[in-house]
Amino acid sequence: MIRLHQVSRCFQLGDQRVLGLDALDLDVVDGEYVAVTGASGSGKSTLLNILGLLDAPDSGEFWFDEAPTATLDEAHRAALRGREIGFVFQSFHLIPRLTALENIELPMLLANVPLVERHKRSRDLAERLGLSDRLNHHPAELSGGQRQRVAIARAMVMHPRLLLADEPTGNLDSQSGAEVVALLEELNRDGLTLILVTHDSHYAERAMRQVQMRDGRILSDSRPGAA
Repeated sequence: MIRLHQVSRCFQLGDQRVLGLDALDLDVVDGEYVAVTGASGSGKSTLLNILGLLDAPDSGEFWFDEAPTATLDEAHRAALRGREIGFVFQSFHLIPRLTALENIELPMLLANVPLVERHKRSRDLAERLGLSDRLNHHPAELSGGQRQRVAIARAMVMHPRLLLADEPTGNLDSQSGAEVVALLEELNRDGLTLILVTHDSHYAERAMRQVQMRDGRILSDSRPGAA
């Protein structure tokens, strides 16, 4: 699904040039569950932004489904994101004035999915995620765990093949965090490719593959459960 070859990304901070990714190589196949760890500033979020087509490398090559992404203009990048990639963030990024149902439906609204289908897909997904009795509530009326479930439903409602989760338990208590990770793992078992950025070693150890980063490079890449 994903292939990065010698990908580098630099940022200008004042008069300093900071290297976010340094000639990084990474392959991810369909259905993998990858945990990405590393200290702050190691390049984890930069990597996710590249993989999610929110940013582009300064050099190197990124293939998605064996197709190069470097030649895509922003319209085609946005179309590919909307069709194939879901995002879950630490801070939820829900729209406060919208209900849970309206937040879940938002990607379909932007994609011009008909109203009846929007309602059905949103309600079916909400039922699976245990949100059926919270659909008419606004984010401020939901617990942190419920808000993250709404965010996951919004990320999944377009049936993406790849889910990028950036510290999805960072603002949650331990029980809610464990429930969210268990939910993401259930989606992975259904065939979703999951890349989880986390500082929590307990969650990282549950992944089938663990990638540790330092200074924009991959320090280690292991599959502890492999025979």
